Amino acid sequence: MHDQRMINQKRIVVVLPAYNAEKTLEATVRELPDVVDERILVDDYSSDATVETARRLGLTVAVHERNRGYGGNQKTCYAQALARGADVVVMIHPDYQYSPLLVTALASMVAYDVYDLALGSRILGGHALRGGMPRYKYFSNRALTIFQNVLMGAHLSEYHTGFRAYSKELLTALPLESNSEDFLFDNQVLAQALVVGARIGEISCPTKYFPEASSINLRRSLVYGLGVVRTAIEGRLARHNLYRSPVFQFAQSRFKGRTVPVAFGPRV
Repeated sequence: MHDQRMINQKRIVVVLPAYNAEKTLEATVRELPDVVDERILVDDYSSDATVETARRLGLTVAVHERNRGYGGNQKTCYAQALARGADVVVMIHPDYQYSPLLVTALASMVAYDVYDLALGSRILGGHALRGGMPRYKYFSNRALTIFQNVLMGAHLSEYHTGFRAYSKELLTALPLESNSEDFLFDNQVLAQALVVGARIGEISCPTKYFPEASSINLRRSLVYGLGVVRTAIEGRLARHNLYRSPVFQFAQSRFKGRTVPVAFGPRV
């Protein structure tokens, strides 16, 4: 008999890519809705009690023996979720910046096959600055998003959110292992999804900024911004079959009934 917590008979798995998240993890987990069938935390070699806290809260825990970075953490997250039978995978940061209460809404958009990828946008609704997003981050977010929309032919409100829901089919179609091990990973995934013609939806997600919330410094933000520009250019070239960087080197397969350039998903 199917678990009654499922949405549309789909197994919903939440993954939490964690690094020194001890102070905010419990608040995040406590607000995850009952529709979640399994919660998986991947610890990226934290120096605090993140792992112990996760186990106390009853999460499924995987631990990296060395720090692999934000992108490397997510690669393990999705491999673990797919190995455990996920139909829909929701990724949320365990820093309590995004509202876990919206997991049901985000997962439903994918579970009911309305979208292949759903994003919790900090920009929709105009709450980002009121939530404490630094102005330089807000304006750089807007500028990069406009640039990417123009090059990728899309109309997304932002490309940089850390709150997302993916279908199993999309995750197994994208060449995730070719992506960055650092913060650029998220942006590359979105570009890849656009290249393969995935249906992408968004909901408004208010966010909170406070000292314990994860963030990157100005230098790494600049490196990330340059990577975003490169990814957008490479994505446009890939869409027109003019050039394929390693991130867009796809094998021919089928996705949602269409023959598109997709690749095998993360190794489990």
